Amino acid sequence: MGDIYQFQEEDARRFANQIGAEVKRHGEELQFKECPFCHGGSGRKKDRYTFAINLKSGACNCKRAGCGYTGNMITLAKDFNFSLGRDADSYHKLSAYSQKLYKDFSAFREKHMTTTDPALAYLKSRGISEKIATRYELTTKKNDDGILVFPFRDENGDIQFIKYRNLNFQKGHGSKEWCEPNCKPILFGMYQCESRGRLVITEGQMDSLSVSEAGIANAVSVPTGANGFTWIPYCWDFMQAFQEIVVFGDNEKGTVTLAAEISARWPDKTKVVRLEDYKDCKDANEILQTHGPEAVRAAVQNAVGTIDRRIKKMTEVRSVDIMAMKTLKTNISTLDEVLNGGFRVGQLIVLTGRRGEGKSTLGSMIGVEALKQDFPSFFYSGELMDFYFRNWMDRQILGKEMSATDTTEEDRLFLNQFYADKAYIYDNQIVDIGETEDIPRTIEKAIAQQGCSFIMVDNLMTALDPESEDLYRAQSKFVGELASLAKKYSVIILLIAHPRKTSSNLSNDDISGSADITNKADIVLTYGRDQDSADQDLRKLYVIKNRLTGRITKADEPIRLFFEPKSKRIAEKRLDLIKQTERFTQDSGQFVQLTQEQIDELPFDVEV
Repeated sequence: MGDIYQFQEEDARRFANQIGAEVKRHGEELQFKECPFCHGGSGRKKDRYTFAINLKSGACNCKRAGCGYTGNMITLAKDFNFSLGRDADSYHKLSAYSQKLYKDFSAFREKHMTTTDPALAYLKSRGISEKIATRYELTTKKNDDGILVFPFRDENGDIQFIKYRNLNFQKGHGSKEWCEPNCKPILFGMYQCESRGRLVITEGQMDSLSVSEAGIANAVSVPTGANGFTWIPYCWDFMQAFQEIVVFGDNEKGTVTLAAEISARWPDKTKVVRLEDYKDCKDANEILQTHGPEAVRAAVQNAVGTIDRRIKKMTEVRSVDIMAMKTLKTNISTLDEVLNGGFRVGQLIVLTGRRGEGKSTLGSMIGVEALKQDFPSFFYSGELMDFYFRNWMDRQILGKEMSATDTTEEDRLFLNQFYADKAYIYDNQIVDIGETEDIPRTIEKAIAQQGCSFIMVDNLMTALDPESEDLYRAQSKFVGELASLAKKYSVIILLIAHPRKTSSNLSNDDISGSADITNKADIVLTYGRDQDSADQDLRKLYVIKNRLTGRITKADEPIRLFFEPKSKRIAEKRLDLIKQTERFTQDSGQFVQLTQEQIDELPFDVEV
């Protein structure tokens, strides 16, 4: 059932309670007096106890011939809107909200789309036979023969995504390709795959059809081009099932599209078509038309593994303007200036400071900035329950204290839109039921499956096993894994760590635990109250390590910040607490500045 969800016996019993079923245990099965699907039949005498859930695996089925349902807890959750926990619900898109996001094409489940003559004529011009066109149900729009239709069916045969191509496209006049809106993104050709040995993945639908035309089984293509990877969460289990993945992307100036992303997510089983086997062509369809099916088959057969990419010629290393790399601005202008623009992808940042002085608050504030700048983000909080953590972020986003009485429906709608599809949090409640998991692996899944590019871990000690015999070695290993993930996936990871001592001036050596914590970090920050001031809201921030440029703050010249307790906001100037008070408007799709009237209604006093 995948890596995210692991079946528990309690889930079967919770499901029975939710639907009000009468059940009994028989060996390793939980048997239902009445099948939730066929209800024992429609006759006067109903069949009893034909439906059961296996209490070891979670597999379920109905033995009644007229029903014959088979599935598992995930399929039951989808059919009955039953929750398997937030992570599983989000990953498998089980919630009612998620289901409403996508169009329902169930009416086409038992229907085969008829291939039209205009579709056949076009496909023949591209080297695709009627046999392949019919197998993949390629057709044209009912009222427009000039629009080719690609139906995307999942493994079960359900249409989830539909894509169109304008056969009469002229540059500068409309779009060449587009998708039906509000469709679940999946791979084209999933339903036509015959086995789970080798899978060939291409960028365009014409290319996967060309691979299939060449007699190669299991050819799929991505729904929205080389840079669109929204399909991965929905196709993760499908991809996992194959022993080998061959990337046959487009040849773009000596680089095979899709190769970097696919090999990063499935490094041990990915191969890539060699550049020489493209024979100066752009893609599989051009190879088919120019050199024939034998050349397509040879390209797939000669694909090479990507493991050797670790050994690279220096001449192959890209010349990169480091200062122009993707950067996360912290919205603390002096900090961004010291760091030459902010945090950069590939960096591990360690944030430390005395207990109770706001490290977590500063971390979540930076997380808000990451979300504003469209960095999909994953948060691990070992000390706060998820709803506490969200409440803090809600305050920082809205700029006011959050409670049931002062949160409006508009606020809730805005926040859900703000977080949608880009904010994720580790569910630390699973610790209570003994389902602990290697946190770096969970982070890697968040990066690989959800595309997260900003990670916050709060804090180091709660992320480790406290009973470890060699805690220093465990710390070193953990921080090393985070540093490796940051570089492997070009993401930003912020790690919060406690100091050894409580003095006001902290150095790299003062961080609690192994010296490797700061040795492996790219940036080290210290943050806390200004002990020299009577103002309880004044804070100091120091940059004590900056691997990229070496520029740090002086001991007597900290970055001075202000903290606003109600909104949990942190800013360099009190005036910035107002300037940061932004709202998202559906009409403009932009963050806009509050009016003076709205500023006057703020739930805290601002001193300019």
